[in-house]
Formats: sequence, structure tokens, C-alpha cells
Amino acid sequence: MALRPVQVNIKALDVSAVGRFWAEALGWSAYRPGVTTYVGPVGGFVWPDPVAVCVDVVTVPEPKTTTKNRVHLDLATTSAAHQAELVARLQALGATPAQVGQGDVPWTVLADPEGNEFCVLEPREIYRDTGPIAAVVVDCADPRAMARFWGEAMDWTLHEVTDDHAVLRSAKGAGPYLEFLRTPDATTVPDRVHLDLLPYPGDDKEAEVARLRALGATDIDLGQGDVPWTCLADPEGHEFCVLAPS
Repeated sequence: MALRPVQVNIKALDVSAVGRFWAEALGWSAYRPGVTTYVGPVGGFVWPDPVAVCVDVVTVPEPKTTTKNRVHLDLATTSAAHQAELVARLQALGATPAQVGQGDVPWTVLADPEGNEFCVLEPREIYRDTGPIAAVVVDCADPRAMARFWGEAMDWTLHEVTDDHAVLRSAKGAGPYLEFLRTPDATTVPDRVHLDLLPYPGDDKEAEVARLRALGATDIDLGQGDVPWTCLADPEGHEFCVLAPS
């Protein structure tokens, strides 16, 4: 039994505008299958995508606070020129420079039109085949503990683990990485960005949720009400959802 990450959930006041931004940023398409805006590879609405971890923009009534999200996206580039072009294009689309204490670094930190932070990376060989999203990055206190929990939760392969950094990727060797970075920040407000996980066809969602609870996940109430998905938090309080198979 295992789960797979299928989308990054981003909360927004204006799901259409934020969805359009991320579609343009990633070179993907925005679809409106319901009340959310789903952003995925061009070629028609397919869910879940067999390779990519896509984006689902979900409406909420509250704007983002000034608190930095503990989950963000790193975008891949192929050259210094591509990085500069992408940063300029994203700013023209409404992104703004963001300061998260990064100092003098070769990547560029931006925020989407509603303030969700993300990074445009300098070209790195490791991200040559990921697609537009190089990594989903999670701030945490203990990368080793996070690697244990998420490694058990999902069927992804652990590539690296140290006291400061843990890296997982799909066993298929495709799509983005999931990375945990040690930071001193603790959860103070619910994140605007989180992962959504999906059982494989034929697997039982409730059995998977019970397995996650046994691994240390806890139930959380985000005001979701009576919905077919289950909202949980990992041992460090990062929210995530286990979706019901379609």
C-alpha cells in the first residue's frame, strides 16, 4: 500500500487569475473542471497526470498573511539566459520579488500575484528532466524524520538524506523531486500550499488514511466540512490531503 502525490494545492482569493498565472508560468493549460482551477500539461484534461505533479488552485475567503509558506515550488531552467527570461516573463505576469532571508544566491525568489513564494532556479543538471517544476520544497525541523514519514507514506524513492536535507523522487525517475530543508521556522498559520495524495486504483482510501495515522499523521479541521477527501497533518504539522479515487 502506498500513495502518490498528484497535485500541489494552492489556495487563492481569485482562483481564475492565480490559475492563469501558474499555467503561463509552467507552460501548461488551466482547466475549470469545477469550482477549482486545475493547471496541468497541455493536451487535454487528464487527471491524475501519469508523470507530472500538477497544480490545483482552490478558492478561500482569506488573503495570504505575511507569514512565509512552509511549502513552495522550485522552477527549473536550462541556462542562465532561460532563467533571466523566465524571471522577466513571470514579473510581467504579476510576480513580485520576495525576501525570505535568502541573501546572495544564484536563484531568484518571487511571489505569485497573491503572495505565494516560489523560486526560479539557476540551471542544475539534476533538474534537466523534471519538467517545469524542479521540486516541491518543504521547510522542516528534522529532514530525517520527514524522510521516514513521507517515505513510508508514498511509493517514492529516497535519494538523499542528511541532517539538513532530504530528497525523494518517483520510483519511475520522472517528474519533480520532493525536498525537505531544515529551517528554524515553525508552523504558525495554515499554509496556502500543500500536497494532495491519491491512492492507486484498487487501494482503499480509508485503509491508507489509517496507515498514515499509525505513522504519526493527525486529523485536522480546515473548515472542509463533509468532503470526500481527508485532511491530515504530518508529524511536523504540514497539512496535506488524501483524495478519494475518482
